[in-house]
Amino acid sequence: MAGHSKWSNIKHKKAKEDKKRNKLFNKHLREITVAAREGGGDPEMNPRLDTAIDNAKSDNVPKDNIERAIKKGTGELDEGDGKYEDATYEGYGPGGIAYFIEVTTNNYNRTVGDIRHIFSTHGGNLGTDGSVDYLFEQKGMIRVKSDDHDEEEFMLNAIDAGAEEIDTEGEFFNVTTSRESMYDVREELEEMEYDIESAELIRIPMTDVAVEPNVAESNFKLMEKFEDNDDVSNVFTNMKMDKKTLEIAENMD
Repeated sequence: MAGHSKWSNIKHKKAKEDKKRNKLFNKHLREITVAAREGGGDPEMNPRLDTAIDNAKSDNVPKDNIERAIKKGTGELDEGDGKYEDATYEGYGPGGIAYFIEVTTNNYNRTVGDIRHIFSTHGGNLGTDGSVDYLFEQKGMIRVKSDDHDEEEFMLNAIDAGAEEIDTEGEFFNVTTSRESMYDVREELEEMEYDIESAELIRIPMTDVAVEPNVAESNFKLMEKFEDNDDVSNVFTNMKMDKKTLEIAENMD
């Protein structure tokens, strides 16, 4: 679990260093638009929207952009670039590593073509629906700034709130929840006045697959290509993210 969170930190850091802020903003805004369309524009009545707004704010997405995205979702503003919807794709990367890819797209034909092309040009292949889904379990992941909080006290509070697992990583507590309870746990932690960095639904591999360094590097390159794609929201794999493997990601150009 901690390894996958560490990889999230690495890719996030690289996105900022490579001046990909616009892509990061767009992914947040698409999520806000879809959340508002599905559950309404009031974040107090729409947990997915509330979480999407908080996640966007943590990455400094401007307030005006957030408000426009909400209005697009509720129909108050025309979605001039087309209606965005969620979709998922599955496949395999180098060394047989399983990939589960979540997208938000306004053009399914374009997106599936892009996903297939990225797989095929980086030693992988696009699979059929259900080909790797069974290898993953969906969970909630809440990242909380540890600040000066007592670790033991936080863990007890998080468990009382409904957390399944807690681990520490640098300046964060990583809180794992069931899929169904993530929004409730996040809300309870906020009420306890903990600073929530982000909250999202993730897919955790049932079993991690260890790979050789060259295979790990090939897969990290494939992950980055997917994450560079404007339509891709999240990329999950079952590659084992141990310390040695993560060092490869950190040292890649």
